[in-house]
Amino acid sequence: MWVGKIIGTLVATPKDDSLTGSKLLIVQPTRFGNAAPERPIVAVDTIGAGTGETVLVVDGSSARHVTGNPNSAVDAAIVGIIDSIEINKALLEE
Repeated sequence: MWVGKIIGTLVATPKDDSLTGSKLLIVQPTRFGNAAPERPIVAVDTIGAGTGETVLVVDGSSARHVTGNPNSAVDAAIVGIIDSIEINKALLEE
């Protein structure tokens, strides 16, 4: 699992049938400490998240199982909206 912020939405009219009815959101992975920035990811929204929210994301086979179809064309799925995060900065790796 990883943490990210929803920075936008994606609409794709023609798409794989396993994605029909799925809301697709663009998620920017959150950087902690001096970690290098990662590229945004497209994720299926399974919980009703929206732009600007901080979310919990799963990827790989876990994402496919969350959608209820282990054969779906899904590589990332939003599984939680984060209310707050508390980080002990002294424990972050530099």
